[in-house]
Amino acid sequence: MNVPYIADIEHLAADSLRQKLASEGAAFAVGYNNWAADYPYTPTVMAYLAYSKSSLALLFSVEESHTKAVEMEDNGRVWEDSCVEFFVKNPAGEGYYNFELNAIGTLLAAYRTSRECADHFTAEQLAQIARYTSFDHAPIDICGDNRWWAAELIPFSLLGLSAAPAKLAVNLYKCGDKLAQPHFLSWSPITLDKPNFHCPEFFGEITFCNE
Repeated sequence: MNVPYIADIEHLAADSLRQKLASEGAAFAVGYNNWAADYPYTPTVMAYLAYSKSSLALLFSVEESHTKAVEMEDNGRVWEDSCVEFFVKNPAGEGYYNFELNAIGTLLAAYRTSRECADHFTAEQLAQIARYTSFDHAPIDICGDNRWWAAELIPFSLLGLSAAPAKLAVNLYKCGDKLAQPHFLSWSPITLDKPNFHCPEFFGEITFCNE
């Protein structure tokens, strides 16, 4: 999948960023329900990606029947909430990075060599990642047909890069471990017996257009 270049996207305000990514970003359907036998519920999720000289920009658009987000502390248990996630192999060596954002903008970010072995980002590193969502940063628990979005801008410097590489190995996810209908969706399919997003062997490839 080819990701387009959008100059100075990191300087846009939240609504302009959302509109720009939705109209010009590369679209990814986060729709593989890899464990449908145990978790049949499948919300509708799209992701849109673009990049600038300094950052990778992501927008997630979600339609689901229950939206809950109660984790307020960064690097907390955001995956138990309505959560969208971006995992990327380390372009400079071993391991991978995971960025997990709940519906109210609480973020978990880490460098990992496995699911169990994580080096979480510091407060200073987290502050470099701009994040925006439909909701204020306060706990929510809403039943019904909900639509919401979340966007983030990840500087390439946090991946050990000075600029966009030619390609990256990534996966995009939507989960909600403690929602009324738990679910575990991915962009690139995963053929494991139980839900597990920490599996770089199933990442897909994205490439970057020339500026």
